[in-house]
Amino acid sequence: MDALGGAVTEPAWRSKPSWYLVATEDRMIPPPAQRAMAERAGATVVDVIGSHAVYVSQPAAVAALIRQAAA
Repeated sequence: MDALGGAVTEPAWRSKPSWYLVATEDRMIPPPAQRAMAERAGATVVDVIGSHAVYVSQPAAVAALIRQAAA
């Protein structure tokens, strides 16, 4: 329970590389909002044609992004 009350002094996304997969057909989170969040985090952005459940419809693209981030 102590972890829930902990304070974050430096968010990891400010100092560590991050990647963001933009689902270009997402109707839950509009792609421009996704891009804005990714830009704020300084993320490397990859666009993929897909909906909010892009991990189901485009699993190869999601796996490729994970491999890129892990390299």
